[in-house]
Amino acid sequence: MMQATGEGLVVVAPGIDSETAELTQSDIEAGRRLATAMFALGKQHAALAQKMSRAGVDRSAVMLIKTLAHMGPSRSSVLAAAVHSDPSTVSRQIATLVRDGLVERRADPEDGRASVLAPTEAGLKLLEEQRRRIGLALARVIRQWPREDVDAFIDLLERFTADHEANLPALITECAGLARSEGE
Repeated sequence: MMQATGEGLVVVAPGIDSETAELTQSDIEAGRRLATAMFALGKQHAALAQKMSRAGVDRSAVMLIKTLAHMGPSRSSVLAAAVHSDPSTVSRQIATLVRDGLVERRADPEDGRASVLAPTEAGLKLLEEQRRRIGLALARVIRQWPREDVDAFIDLLERFTADHEANLPALITECAGLARSEGE
């Protein structure tokens, strides 16, 4: 829905309170540019993940180990929620990681009948090696940028990532709702 205000024309997204939903044409264009850049980066990341997978490095495995290292020992259901994935998918992935010695099951200290998952030393070494490799590769991408541009970009990207995560439930609702309504 479009509304005229003292600051010009704004768009109010349906189903969202108007205080946070009012967007100017400039806001909308910035969002479109950001979506385009993120889509392009996502395609590049998917290509990289596919090549890494062929080389024996599974992106989802690294993501699960990284999440466990960050959260500490966790139940599978908590891990699935943290990575926004289906519990059965995470369960299958974890079974492979346990088999490969990258994750271990431990008795849950709060309920000995249940288990928690934790990265092993081998899993943490894999994670650290992947962080080192990707850090070096990305350093090469930006090596010719002025230092102040690199610092500003990283600061803004960290800020964007934190804001994106904080708004992820609303993004999922809005974007998934749009996909369902267009597909009906």
